[in-house]
Amino acid sequence: MVVRMRATKSHTKNRRSHHALVGAALIKCKNCDSFKKNHIVCKNCGFYNDMKVIDLVKKAEKKQVKNKKKQEEIKKAK
Repeated sequence: MVVRMRATKSHTKNRRSHHALVGAALIKCKNCDSFKKNHIVCKNCGFYNDMKVIDLVKKAEKKQVKNKKKQEEIKKAK
């Protein structure tokens, strides 16, 4: 089927003018002064809204133990 009233290039571009992407707004963490996204827990220190939400030291230790067990299982399998 042929379009009866074809939209011109300028009309199409005017319609799409608000489709541009906008970069994420970054703010400084109040605790460690690193940049983070607004309303999200800081990945460096684990603080959100002046409260410690995530204990990153425990998380890192837990990950190391898990990786060590995984490596031992791989060695046993060989």
